Amino acid sequence: MGISQQEIDASRVIIEKTNGGRIIIENPSVTKIVMQGQDTFQIAGDHFEESVKEEISEQDIRTVMEKTGVSEEEARETLERTGDLAEAILELSE
Repeated sequence: MGISQQEIDASRVIIEKTNGGRIIIENPSVTKIVMQGQDTFQIAGDHFEESVKEEISEQDIRTVMEKTGVSEEEARETLERTGDLAEAILELSE
């Protein structure tokens, strides 16, 4: 059926999630499986998750303040919660 396996020597596997977080697998056992031309990876190991928090720039805070008339604190809190300049402006403009 055309199945092959290959062990991959790896010291760490990092999966970057779409929400900005990461899953980190230390001392992984990684197997590459090729079946019918499709590559699949099997990973086992000690893992933990971490959230990646992006820095909010002072320019973004000033922009939100100028466009919405809110305080610096409110602009910063909204940017941290939404993670997006346009979304923060829209939310505070409602």
